[in-house]
Amino acid sequence: MSSAAPYPGPLTVETKFFDLDSGPFKLRSGETLPEVRLAYELHGQINKNADNVVLLFHALTGSQHVAGYNPMVPGVDRWVEENQTGWWEGFVGPGLAVDTDRLAVLCVNYLGGCYGTTGPADIDPRHGSRYGPEFPQVHLADIVDSQLPLLDWLGIAKVRAVAGASVGALLSLSLAARHPERVDTVISLAGGLGSTTLHRMYNFEQKLAILNDPDFNAGWYYDGRFPSAGLALARIISHKSFVSIRAIEARARAETIDHPFVTHPVESYFWHQGQKLVIRFDPNSYLRIIDAWSNYDLMDDTGAASYVEALTACRGQRWHVFTIDSDACFYPAEQEGLVRALRAAGVEVAWERVTSPKGHDSFLTEPHLFEEALRAALT
Repeated sequence: MSSAAPYPGPLTVETKFFDLDSGPFKLRSGETLPEVRLAYELHGQINKNADNVVLLFHALTGSQHVAGYNPMVPGVDRWVEENQTGWWEGFVGPGLAVDTDRLAVLCVNYLGGCYGTTGPADIDPRHGSRYGPEFPQVHLADIVDSQLPLLDWLGIAKVRAVAGASVGALLSLSLAARHPERVDTVISLAGGLGSTTLHRMYNFEQKLAILNDPDFNAGWYYDGRFPSAGLALARIISHKSFVSIRAIEARARAETIDHPFVTHPVESYFWHQGQKLVIRFDPNSYLRIIDAWSNYDLMDDTGAASYVEALTACRGQRWHVFTIDSDACFYPAEQEGLVRALRAAGVEVAWERVTSPKGHDSFLTEPHLFEEALRAALT
């Protein structure tokens, strides 16, 4: 039985910080970061056996803020109203699918991010100026490995579950396959075995959108004009795969913005999506994270000769793989491939199929479609 205390519910929550104190952090690229700070939130209470923890990996431009209200994060300039509400509101809390009356939920901002964890906008202590575009390349394995010292510091030898959606699902896969002894249950929502050609195509278009903005200034824009146009276009490109055509048509309002060349509600809708990201995200962080996504493959991550070989380490785990039938980012065939590889490796796996007209982003907006299966996975 868990000894977890009541969850604070809708009350104000705050981001906490953890500094890695083991010296320079070595990345897969061979480069090092002289110091790393992690920004995280913990919801609920870790029980005395530290065996009730759910580790969440957020999606591409998400943050450590999972649920409740967080008005600000110290040192983060681009924390706006959209950030203040948790990205998994309705999923995490007392009595909800991820029930914080009995579970402790931990979420950490990615290495290379811009919401409090060390990233390109931070100061490089070696020369006293921002890392900017000189922030080293990050792999998803680096993001996972940067969080292990925090688990150790919190006394968590093994998480009750690791869960993630989209890019977060790939991070869950990386942790489970490379550190199987640290994971009991894996919840993979709208993910797969790695990046696909389609992902790399879309991501490269986004990179070019940012790099070709004159205000990007080769990544040295912090003291000049912000590359708003490039980052907005990158978001527009990505958003095409995050939301289904039906959902776009439903969300596009009748009115258009005051712009001579934005003449249709669908165009206005995408313009709005681009502007929403511009006010809350850092372009250098965006480039680093989509690179980490584009370069991910489970076999490369583990050094295995096949997906089945890579997943044999997971035989002691229980897996729950979620498919959204209208997903045009991580298509249902990608979850099917993951499930087949897991079963071939002898891993216990349940495949949950969610029917939604909203596409990939259903995992953010429709908790009622996931609640029953999530609750069962965590019981």
